[in-house]
Amino acid sequence: MPPVLESLLKIAVLVGGLMTAAAYLVLVERWIAAWVQDRLGPNRVGVPLTKIRLFGLGQPVADGVKFLTKGEFTPGQVDKILYFVAPVAIFVAAMAAFAVVPLGSVVLPASWGFDGPVRLAVAPGLDVGMLYIFAVGSVAVYGVVLGGWASNNKYSFFGAVRSSAQLISYELPLGLGILGVILATGSLRLDNIIVEQARSGTWNVFVQPLGFVVFCVAAFAEAGRLPFDLPEAEQELVGGYHTEYLGVKLMLFMVSEFLHMILAAFLIVILFLGGWHFWGLTGSAEAVSWPVALLRVVVLLAKVMGVILFFMLARWSWPRFRYDQLMEVAWKVMIPWGLINVVVVATWMEYGVQLARPWNLSAAQGMAIVGWGVLLLCWLATTIIDPTASGNRPRRDLSVNDNCSE
Repeated sequence: MPPVLESLLKIAVLVGGLMTAAAYLVLVERWIAAWVQDRLGPNRVGVPLTKIRLFGLGQPVADGVKFLTKGEFTPGQVDKILYFVAPVAIFVAAMAAFAVVPLGSVVLPASWGFDGPVRLAVAPGLDVGMLYIFAVGSVAVYGVVLGGWASNNKYSFFGAVRSSAQLISYELPLGLGILGVILATGSLRLDNIIVEQARSGTWNVFVQPLGFVVFCVAAFAEAGRLPFDLPEAEQELVGGYHTEYLGVKLMLFMVSEFLHMILAAFLIVILFLGGWHFWGLTGSAEAVSWPVALLRVVVLLAKVMGVILFFMLARWSWPRFRYDQLMEVAWKVMIPWGLINVVVVATWMEYGVQLARPWNLSAAQGMAIVGWGVLLLCWLATTIIDPTASGNRPRRDLSVNDNCSE
């Protein structure tokens, strides 16, 4: 198969799969919300004019038709060029980030029309895959800012400012959480990070638990998921930066948010949960035959789905932060924790092997002990030493002379 045709085939499979996943994950989230709240979710949406109900599986189709057929309206006060560019920019950035995400390992050539080994990624040869994801993901901030600015609505603009401040702030702990994995692996390629975990048999979540916590919290904020969805919350600034949007343009914003969540789940699985690796099931060799490769794809997608379900459960389990609390978590908790994790990993990479030898410990075992100890100390520091972190914020003594209206 020619390389161009192979790339086009990968792109078609990736785009089709992502769009289908984004549509039906909305249905899954509604089911989970109904289960958590002890009520009925979508369960009877089927084919019109028939008795086929499909257990609610027609809900995403109905939603898509609703968005596509809803009357397009452009407010008269908007900057029309930027108004249309904003949703396209954020959607393209969300889709482009998946180009370097490996959906499996290297597949040895077989009789399926491929002349050589096949890497299950659109752009597998990019040696700076993590830098590419950060660069493309940063473009999404422009879509947020442009959406709020072009709407020429002060509430949309305030929502855009708050969203952009949140995204830019949490990019710092997100990078610090990844930096520890890159130091330990010595590569920016996502497939190399998976292979290193498979060869050692130890996932990064066990040796860098602090980095895992920092990255997961930052990923929640970058994806705009609750409890970090303040700029778009119903009780906040109307509808956030996309208040003035509807129809297909609004759909692009909403699909982009789900794509960011899917990307965050992929990165969590690849960086910390071993990717396609599972003990005694998938092996550790990078290049394998088609049956094993397909098994690895199933394992990877199962892990990703588990992380996505955790994202959805978190939405209905934790209350939202106040905006000042949201920013304090980034600057006063996550960034210091991320810096501590980087220093600990760098120190261990330089001196850890020598320290572990007298105790007859492997490098992974020693790093795991140190990592969990540092995580425990950080948790104690923020919940016991800092009184504001555990909800023990000093309260003002209200006397009878206080004027509450002031």
